[in-house]
Amino acid sequence: MILTPTLHRDWIHIDALRIVERLQGDGHQTYLVGGCVRDLLVGIHPKDFDIATSASPNQIRKRIPNSFLIGRRFKLILVKRGQYQFEVATFRKNFDPEEHGESIEGSGDNFFGTAEEDAKRRDFTINGIFYDPVKESLFDYVEGLEDIQARIIRMIGLPDVRFKEDPIRILRALRLSHKINFTLEPELRAAMIGTAELLTGTPLPRRREEYLKILRLKDPWTALMEMRDLEILPKILPGLCDFLAKYEDEFFELMRTFPAEKFNIEDPIQTFSVLIVPMAKILLDKNGPESLAEESPLGLFMRHELGVFKAESNILLRAIETYPQFQQVEQFRKRGVRRRRGFLQQDYSVLAFQIAQWVDALSADEILFWREEIAGGPIAPPTPVAPPTQQ
Repeated sequence: MILTPTLHRDWIHIDALRIVERLQGDGHQTYLVGGCVRDLLVGIHPKDFDIATSASPNQIRKRIPNSFLIGRRFKLILVKRGQYQFEVATFRKNFDPEEHGESIEGSGDNFFGTAEEDAKRRDFTINGIFYDPVKESLFDYVEGLEDIQARIIRMIGLPDVRFKEDPIRILRALRLSHKINFTLEPELRAAMIGTAELLTGTPLPRRREEYLKILRLKDPWTALMEMRDLEILPKILPGLCDFLAKYEDEFFELMRTFPAEKFNIEDPIQTFSVLIVPMAKILLDKNGPESLAEESPLGLFMRHELGVFKAESNILLRAIETYPQFQQVEQFRKRGVRRRRGFLQQDYSVLAFQIAQWVDALSADEILFWREEIAGGPIAPPTPVAPPTQQ
């Protein structure tokens, strides 16, 4: 079904457009697909552009410069253009054992198909729309445009079945609803509650990536609350549930003040700060420095539930321990130049300064002072000590 587009073509990355044009020039059906099309339709600038095509991985690699074959289960092409990367995948279809006989491990992801078959394999209807940026046409085989107009997130196929195929879709559905402010379709919502237990069997690294994306939302606290309402939070983040049972009001009061403009939320350590800093500050105030020990409940929660790497945890906890030192401007001025520079060059120092601002630990003058010091401005020599008066 071909429909008139209602999106901003000028928001499409020029290199993504060139890849589509080149493959189409060889006679291959080639479209933008997935989140980029969805975001364009709801008025969001896409960060990533995925491309789907009838060309095989080998045909793509031969035709597109700087392209590389990646993937274990499903082979696709990664195209590199400077700091940007584009995934180009061949249309897939569901594996039918009656048609193809017994499956070889992983082969079900490598059965190529048509655009319509590919669309029906995807997770949510709003992610199953194809866009041809050359002819400026939309192709919708899953009623995704209707759900975009209704602002609803609906599963392609039966939600219970699709969640059992991949329980991580539960977290994706929740995150997506908060990212674009869409409502979860009732059958989908009920299935999320009914299958939440399946998330405990998913690999922690995959959950970690979803946690990071949730914490990068404009209002991650509301997503966390809905995770609790859907009975997801107790299954995968019981440590956070235990914490909220004691300190919920204090936690959300601080979390809502998160100054995103001062943090680089593309950095996982700084992203995890959104959640860990409020928890750590409250625990420090209540229980003292032992709250930040590696084997403390907070440390175990970070490693075993959130999937924070040990090196990331060390930097984050050192930053939390260190931020009060940014209130000690006069003591800092008295240090030698080498010691002053050494303090600011620690891998946790800038984050500690950001945290100090977040928790309102610094005056305006102190913030200006530290900004100049961190930027590498001139450091005045230590205050000289007057020599003793000679008798």
